[in-house]
Amino acid sequence: MPRTGFGVSESRDAGATVTRALAAGYRSIDTAAVYENEQGVGAAIAASGIPRDELFVTTKVWNVGRGRDDALRAAERSLDRLGLGHVDLYLVHWPNPEWDHCLRTWNAMAELLDDGRARAVGVSNFRASHLRRVLSLGGPTPALNQVELHPHLQQHGLRALHHAHGIVTGAWSPLGRGAVLDDPVIVGIAARLGRTPAQVVLAWHRQQGTVAVPKSDAPERIAGNLAAADLELSRGDLRAIDGRHRAGGAGRIGPVADEVPSAA
Repeated sequence: MPRTGFGVSESRDAGATVTRALAAGYRSIDTAAVYENEQGVGAAIAASGIPRDELFVTTKVWNVGRGRDDALRAAERSLDRLGLGHVDLYLVHWPNPEWDHCLRTWNAMAELLDDGRARAVGVSNFRASHLRRVLSLGGPTPALNQVELHPHLQQHGLRALHHAHGIVTGAWSPLGRGAVLDDPVIVGIAARLGRTPAQVVLAWHRQQGTVAVPKSDAPERIAGNLAAADLELSRGDLRAIDGRHRAGGAGRIGPVADEVPSAA
């Protein structure tokens, strides 16, 4: 899985945007059923002519009707809209408040993994308590957990849990919806290196092993974000960005799921 992907949440025209992203060199595309743009993403992939085995496609099942059969039907609908026989990564988009539904959904994810409709399965927006419940089932370990993560919200505890279980950390909103791009430390590093603040932040993600999926409709930003791939930050710069974390969740910009009780 490429360390930098391309996200299409809230994209005004996902087909055109993904076409630009693929032309710029992105090979990992991240969508979801709830974004309502899987069909546009699939059309752009088909029109690109890029061999399927050179692409990494992620989509997600939303938290409505999350029993096993509902999840399997949702997967088939996503594959139909994408025009693909399989996705490379299929995520549970959000932990359902009705936790029993979430557990049944994970059983469906295991079935999709076994029959090849998903090459890997994982979760999104799961907190430590959610992950521990999933891990207690004894089924497949989530390959990835995609959460809000950026210099102002670094998810230290969750990343440690991921590391302990071999789970890849994914970052949605890796640029903090632009909020971190005005951070004086990041701006200073970018100015000294002759790079953009976004490139500095994406290099920080890559060098700590995070899979980041920035999104943009602007052609110059699409290309600029991918250009971060050749930027290597010094240890001093990495430590300086590490120091921008805001304790107590003060840096959070998006929603967070409720905790769940420990398994009995």
